[in-house]
Amino acid sequence: MAEKSNLQIARASYQPKLPKALQGPVKAIEGAATQSVGNQAEIKELFPNTYGMPVVEFAQGTAAPSAKFNVGIILSGGQAPGGHNVISGLYDGVKALDPANKLYGFLMGPGGLVDHKYIEFTDALIDDYRNTGGFDIIGSGRTKLEEVDQFEKGYEILTELGIKALVIIGGDDSNTNACVLAEYYAAKGYGIQVIGCPKTIDGDLKNDQIETSFGFDTATKTYSELIGNIERDCNSARKYWHFIKLMGRSASHIALECALQTQPNICLVSEEVEAKGHSLDDIVSYIAGVVAARAAKGNNFGTVLIPEGLIEFIPAIKKLIAELNDTLATEEAKSVAREDQIEYVKAHLSPANLAVFNSLPADVASQLALDRDPHGNVQVSLIETEKLLSKMVGRKLAEMKKAGTYTGKFSAQHHFFGYEGRCAAPSNFDADYCYSLGYNASRLIACGKTGYMSVIKNTTAPAAE
Repeated sequence: MAEKSNLQIARASYQPKLPKALQGPVKAIEGAATQSVGNQAEIKELFPNTYGMPVVEFAQGTAAPSAKFNVGIILSGGQAPGGHNVISGLYDGVKALDPANKLYGFLMGPGGLVDHKYIEFTDALIDDYRNTGGFDIIGSGRTKLEEVDQFEKGYEILTELGIKALVIIGGDDSNTNACVLAEYYAAKGYGIQVIGCPKTIDGDLKNDQIETSFGFDTATKTYSELIGNIERDCNSARKYWHFIKLMGRSASHIALECALQTQPNICLVSEEVEAKGHSLDDIVSYIAGVVAARAAKGNNFGTVLIPEGLIEFIPAIKKLIAELNDTLATEEAKSVAREDQIEYVKAHLSPANLAVFNSLPADVASQLALDRDPHGNVQVSLIETEKLLSKMVGRKLAEMKKAGTYTGKFSAQHHFFGYEGRCAAPSNFDADYCYSLGYNASRLIACGKTGYMSVIKNTTAPAAE
């Protein structure tokens, strides 16, 4: 790395705190068998060798474990603050068991395992990345593990390097990779432990044991600082409504947490929109009503927080997207020239969905009809929901002005906060939590436990700061 700044030096000197149960010798206590939340018979059939594994609790032991083994680690999916501390915690954990133990990092995600691209971690390398944001120590990737050839190529390099266990750090898709890989290796009797570490700044990977996924605390604090800056500017200039889209395609946890920290004028919650069956017009009317009420008091400014995946939660648009996916998946649709695609779509939509389609701004309607992902689905995450809403609110306010129910001025600014929070320097909470996750994994390996979670008994997680 280049010469370190004073901030980097200060962060590197911070020593993450371990829970009491991990500060000395540990013993593993197996609890009740686990089961999936839904589709239990189907999932059990898909994973006959790994389904129903027990929850493992760690309690303080009496003798220090000593074990010789090598470990591999993969960073998978989008970045989240604290990933480097998971690696440093795992590194310190395996070295404490035996200094001869080695930790290998596979480069650029699961693809590095398949392509046999890796590095061995050293003290110097680890020390350069302690308490830092990002995943740049080995990079990340989104390769899907689903082919036997991929599993066997992975086993090839794991065997060559003498690796006993593989830790995969990632979100729901990445932990699906871990599940599939663990099941295959178990079925083959290869003796490779696979351990999944929960990661997503969206905060939507949780259960009774995992209260939050790492990175959420740091990301929401980072976004909240930016939102707070905008709110201060908003109060200073007193002339703009700021529409701020925040990450979280399938959940609104980030938007809601940022709202709790910054108190914006409006925070939309996707799940509430779906539960109440709100239409796009309902949302627009609600925002316009707040804008008008503030304008009546002479305040032509404010802030609106919008979850990234909002549009998918609006029931009418959800139905429209489903029919669009079906319509455009046909061979007939694939043969239609791009410039004729919108008219083709209109001719094949049901009356209700056609009405919704026609109500959308032309650029959004065009994006829904034309831009598809490799699987033929609408790329909803690319839709600029913040601009869509502000444009439609502007139209609604113009109608209200003609009716005499609005007399203010409306100008909008747009923001999307995503990458700004994914690689921030981890908060002390995430630094502690992630280091503990990595160290915890080393003890799972030493105890011969394969799994996707463990509970640390008689202790609490570090408090958020």
